[in-house]
Amino acid sequence: MISTARKTQLPHEEHRDIAAERPPKASRSNLATSLTLVAMSLGYGVVQLDVTVVNTALSTIGASLGGGVSELQWVVSTYTIAFAALIMTAGALGDRFGAKRVFVAGFAIFTCASLVCALAPTAAILVAGRAIQGIGAAVLVPNSLALLNHTYPGETERGRAVGIWAAGASLALTAGPLAGGALIAVVGWRSIFLVNLPIGLVGLWLTWRYAEEVPRSQTRELDVPGQMAAIAALGVLAGALIEGGRAGWGNPGILAAIVMSAVLATLFVLQERRTAQPMLPLALFRHHRFTLASLVGLLVNIAFYGLIFVLSLYFQQINDLSPLATGLAFVPMMGVVLPLNLLAPRAAEVFGAPVVVAAGAALAAAGCVALLGIGPGTRYWAVCAQLVAIGGGLGLLVPPLTSMLLGSVEKARSGIAAGVFNSTRQTGSVLGVALFGSLIGRSGAFMTGARESLVISAALLLGASVAMAFSQTERSHND
Repeated sequence: MISTARKTQLPHEEHRDIAAERPPKASRSNLATSLTLVAMSLGYGVVQLDVTVVNTALSTIGASLGGGVSELQWVVSTYTIAFAALIMTAGALGDRFGAKRVFVAGFAIFTCASLVCALAPTAAILVAGRAIQGIGAAVLVPNSLALLNHTYPGETERGRAVGIWAAGASLALTAGPLAGGALIAVVGWRSIFLVNLPIGLVGLWLTWRYAEEVPRSQTRELDVPGQMAAIAALGVLAGALIEGGRAGWGNPGILAAIVMSAVLATLFVLQERRTAQPMLPLALFRHHRFTLASLVGLLVNIAFYGLIFVLSLYFQQINDLSPLATGLAFVPMMGVVLPLNLLAPRAAEVFGAPVVVAAGAALAAAGCVALLGIGPGTRYWAVCAQLVAIGGGLGLLVPPLTSMLLGSVEKARSGIAAGVFNSTRQTGSVLGVALFGSLIGRSGAFMTGARESLVISAALLLGASVAMAFSQTERSHND
């Protein structure tokens, strides 16, 4: 919410427009504030739900619509490519037109796209539907954080609200595999997308009824050239990584695509440096904590979501588990995320956010190392504790990492800051699925690729832990 002092700084026209759109601060009830948090949690939760639900259904979708590992990677990655590439523009849209308006539009897009996915007759239409879902997801996440940042202005209350927001997503992550496996067993894989419809309708109503609009920046412009360069760079790189496992890393087309993605990324940076209102404000990275949080988010998502893809196929294609059994296999891993999401903000208040993030990353890295002995026919109980460690590490680090990043920039830029942070995280998801999928997709090399994926994940997570711990040590010395 906006203080009286903050309101007087706004142009007269904006102040009148905002005042007409939302009730005075004094009329704001605890119920309305809580239901706003519920709506934001549903928005983030439905985005995360489709990660675990789709991974559980991969083998079934492949059998129904045809295709191998590469095609299944596109089903997962098209969603995250659109998510990662558009999320920064979505944050800017919220700053320009109002986070509430844009959030509602994103929920509507995501819900309609879910219906397209459910009815898809071919793999191509399913991939297209997943791309539209990714657009909706890109709109939902940064604007939900922007609304939370204004609804809970204090650092402590914001940290706890973000913990609950993340817990809603954790609940979706936890319920997704089991609910998805059950739905697939009873109804079929199309039902995993239909479940988004009632969630979307409830989230839309709660947002419209209880969320307050936030101040708008009428001078905020969209960086269309930068947006196009970002989509092209990420899409080409993901395509190269996905197809590299099948075509071979020495294939001229793959090498050309990697070079092209580097050129496009360079053009993107140059565009952001020279434009007056960049999609990615490079000045944000002058804040050390912002840069560190973004980097850690990238590394963690490469490891976690890349491994979710690998493990889903391992359970189903190597150990011949059904979708329902696969969903059950993920329940302990995902289930531990929720309680640790709730514990993490309070731990951060005691020990500091960097320490808690470093501990979470180290715990997940240890889980990856302990999984290196996995093989065909490995009993589930021999890997359960390792999966719990990986999930627990993620649950411990996400809330303090998110709150740390939001606290590193001024509130007026919370939308674009949240967009940058989530873009780096989703870029990590794209790279993880693409790279790890290509490693396991080589003919007869699934387990070799799976172990290589675990080694890479452990190295990335350990690096993130060390960087965050060093940051805390450096800050203590400076204090």
